[in-house]
Amino acid sequence: MEDQRVTDAPPTMEEPWPVAVLSQKIRGYIERLGTAWVEGELTQWGVSGGNVYGKLKDLGEDATVSFTVWSSVRARLDGDFAQGDRVIALVKPNWWVKGGTLTMQVFELRHVGLGDLLERLERLRRQLASEGLFDPSRKKRLPFLPRRVGLITGKDSDAEKDVLRNAQLRWPAVDFRIVHAAVQGERTVAEVTAAIERLDADPEVDVIVIARGGGDFQNLLGFSDERLVRAAASASTPIVSAIGHEADRPLLDEVADLRASTPTDAAKRVVPDVAEELSRVQQARARIGTRLTGILSAEIDRIGQLRSRPVLATTRWILDSRAEELTRFVARGAELVDRALERATTTTAELRGHLRALSPQATLDRGYAIAQLPDGRVLRDPIDAPSGTGLLLTLASGTVHATSDGSAPEA
Repeated sequence: MEDQRVTDAPPTMEEPWPVAVLSQKIRGYIERLGTAWVEGELTQWGVSGGNVYGKLKDLGEDATVSFTVWSSVRARLDGDFAQGDRVIALVKPNWWVKGGTLTMQVFELRHVGLGDLLERLERLRRQLASEGLFDPSRKKRLPFLPRRVGLITGKDSDAEKDVLRNAQLRWPAVDFRIVHAAVQGERTVAEVTAAIERLDADPEVDVIVIARGGGDFQNLLGFSDERLVRAAASASTPIVSAIGHEADRPLLDEVADLRASTPTDAAKRVVPDVAEELSRVQQARARIGTRLTGILSAEIDRIGQLRSRPVLATTRWILDSRAEELTRFVARGAELVDRALERATTTTAELRGHLRALSPQATLDRGYAIAQLPDGRVLRDPIDAPSGTGLLLTLASGTVHATSDGSAPEA
C-alpha cells in the first residue's frame, strides 16, 4: 500500500518517480485512447519472424508513426502490401515499457479503395480546371531545336536511358541537364518539385522533360499531387510530361505544355530528327527548284509568244515604215519649198519692176547724171557750185569727177 501511495503522489524533487512508474503511467494514458482508424502511406514494410514492422506516413503533413502487425493478424490480411501503398488501418497505441518506445499495433489493414482515390483526384482535377490550369491557351510552344534539355527522372532508370538514347540518335549534338529524383514513394513530390524549380531557374534550359516508366495506379499518385502539379503549372519553361504509358493520365499530364505517351515519345517530340530535317530541307530545295523552273519556263514561253507577234517578229518593219514616212515628208517638203520659191520669185519680180520704175537708176539709164558736192550733198542749184568747185557725177554705169566753170544757166 505504501508503494501505491507513493506512486500516486505527484513527483517532487525530494520524492521523484522511478522510471518504471513514469513508463507505466504513460502506458496507462495511451491505452485509454483505444483503437482508431487512420489513413496514410506505407513508407516502410519489413517482415521479421512472421511479424511486420513498418512506418505509416501522413498523406499531406510531415508526420510518421511506427506500427507492428503481429503474425496472427498478418495471416488474416486481405491482399499483399508494400512500400508506397496507400492504406487505412485499425490501430491501437502501444507503449513498450521496457524499451520506452511507442508503436501502433495493427488489428486490420486495408488498401484505400480505388473509388475513394479516384473521387479525390476528380475533385482536385475539377478544382485545378476551374482555375484555368488545364486551359490550352496557357500552354507554351516547345522550341524547335533546344539548346539544352532538362531531364527529371529516376537515377539509372529505363526512362532516362530511353530518353537519352532516342534523343542522341535523332540529334547527336543535343545537350542534357539531368536531375535525378525519386519517381515513386514518399520522396517523389518533394524531389520532383525541387527539380522543376531548379531547372526552371536555369536560363540555359529551354525545355524540361519529366520521365518515368510505367507503373500501377498507386505508384503514379505522386504525379497527381497538388503541390507538384502547381509547381509545373507555374514554371516559365515549357514542360513535357512523360509519365507512365499511354493509358496513364496523372494530373501532371493535364498542366504540362505537352503530354508524351512514353519517355521514348518525349525524346522524339522534343528533339528533331537530323536525318528527317535534312530530308525535309532537300525536299524543300527540290520544290523550290521545280517551282523556279516552272516560272522560268512559263516566262520563256510568254516571251516567245510576244516575240512571235508581227509587231515584234522583225525590226525591219520599223525602218520600212519610217522610211516611207520620211520619203513622203521629203517629197511634201520639196513641193512646199518649190511653191514658196515660185511665189517668192513672182513677188520679187513684181517688186523689182516697181523698184525699177521708181529707182534713180532708170533715170540715169536715160542719160541723166547726179552731181554731188564735195561734202556729199546733191547739187540742186548752180549757185551752190561756183567756178572751180569739184563735183562727183554719178552716171548710169559709174562716176566721173568734174569741176564747175561757174557758168550761169540760160534765161
